[in-house]
Amino acid sequence: MTEVTLDETKLKELLKTAIFELLQEEKDIFSELLSDVLEEIGMINAIKEGENTEIVSQEEIFEMEFYGSRT
Repeated sequence: MTEVTLDETKLKELLKTAIFELLQEEKDIFSELLSDVLEEIGMINAIKEGENTEIVSQEEIFEMEFYGSRT
């Protein structure tokens, strides 16, 4: 069996090329994945922000929605 050796620089170059080609060939998949990740980050940030705000009742929220939609 033939032994192949790669130095670190060549290995990094090959990995970058492989990743770049994969991103080009599977744009839709990576676009959807990135969108999902950003949405999750947004949800996490909203939850963290909500933990530091005043608690309100469900009634108050529904009142805001009802009256807010009429103005």
